[in-house]
Amino acid sequence: MQAADLDRFALGDKFNKANPLADSIFKMGSGQVANTSAVEQQFGDMMTALYKESGSSLRIEILKNSEVSKFIDDHARVLDNSFEFTKMSDLMRQRLKESDWMFSGMKTFHELNEAFPSLLDEKGERKSFERFLNDVLKIDSTYNRNYLNAEYNFAQASAGMAAKWEDFLDDGDDYYLQYRTAGDSNVRPEHAELNGITLPASDKFWDTYFPPNGWNCRCTVVQVRKDKYTPTPHDQAMSRGSRAMANEKTSKMFAFNPGKQQKVFPDYNPYTISKCATCDKAKLNLTFIPDNQVCEACEFAKKCFIGKEEIIKVRNDTVKISKLINPESSDYKKLKQIAEHFASLGAEVEMTPKMSRPAAFVYDCYYKDLRGTKYEGKCPDLRIDGIWYEHEGFTTKNPVNAFNNMLNHGLKQSSRIIIDQPELTDAFMKKAIGRRIYTSGQVIDEVWIRSDSGIRFLYKKS
Repeated sequence: MQAADLDRFALGDKFNKANPLADSIFKMGSGQVANTSAVEQQFGDMMTALYKESGSSLRIEILKNSEVSKFIDDHARVLDNSFEFTKMSDLMRQRLKESDWMFSGMKTFHELNEAFPSLLDEKGERKSFERFLNDVLKIDSTYNRNYLNAEYNFAQASAGMAAKWEDFLDDGDDYYLQYRTAGDSNVRPEHAELNGITLPASDKFWDTYFPPNGWNCRCTVVQVRKDKYTPTPHDQAMSRGSRAMANEKTSKMFAFNPGKQQKVFPDYNPYTISKCATCDKAKLNLTFIPDNQVCEACEFAKKCFIGKEEIIKVRNDTVKISKLINPESSDYKKLKQIAEHFASLGAEVEMTPKMSRPAAFVYDCYYKDLRGTKYEGKCPDLRIDGIWYEHEGFTTKNPVNAFNNMLNHGLKQSSRIIIDQPELTDAFMKKAIGRRIYTSGQVIDEVWIRSDSGIRFLYKKS
């Protein structure tokens, strides 16, 4: 592991004694305690998977092991729970959960990397599993109790401020934003330096100094009336911010705005390196060539995340929803209605994402079976019992034009389409479909009709 620029919390008692900031990092500032039991229980299973590894170095691919993946899921779920009841948009919640999962994946990689040398004893021989597990229990206690509690508090504060930022954006610059500390004797001097700074939401100051500005930071930002407060000159505000964070060992990590970046944790955090702050991970560009182990682990974790999905129950069946789907997209509710309808009939249903020029690996995660077909490169909306379907909505108020446009667009993605109900008779639509098949030679296997009242069958190739 290259850790030259890795500014970590603490690594054992030696770090705690050498770093006076360590105590403040891990004390529970808000008094909240995360429920870490599931993570600690899963740690043993993850160590069992690690014990089966061979070779002189840890394989990045171990992150895809089922026991390791479950550990990451459990860890991310603890962090997600910190803002379970925080009001925010569905899209913001989705993005924050993505951030939690990536953070958990990189942290898990660190735990595995730290535990890996314990596989061998002083003579270089492999330990018994019992001895190995006993030797790594300290890692579990440190990472999954002490550190996780501090991370839980940070996630709670960060998500809360992200939700606030969404609210602030609704009002634009109608109000000023004002930085405020908790105002008691426990306020850090460096944070007191920021107290009272007043600026419009569009000011770049908030890109760097929006709370939380450290572990267990209790600072906040509030809206204030323009006729009551005078704005702080931008240069003065930036100077105060620079002075405030100059002595913070972790200041570079917290130079982000969770609401603007839609992330619980900054890209540069205790489990990454400083250049991660400028890496464009949000675009999931998988053509990037890693130049060290941290980057390689990060890229592999992204690939693992792409394969993740949300599972919702529909009676006795389920619908799988890709985490790459935007729940605030205009057709999300319609697609979910369609998916739930077919799942209620006993079908296995997946909702899949639209992609614009994705890397080959990302495309193949969902649409590999379209390779070599006339639909290669397309991204149909749904896979129902292994068969692709495309949904199309109205594109014009004229019902005949709407019907033709939906068929034209939908049939480019799949020969099985589901269209929104136009104000046309079934007889008219079936006749139009027949003309396309017998006159134009179009391949049409199925057409379904969707309306707010339900999904119904219109045409199927005999």
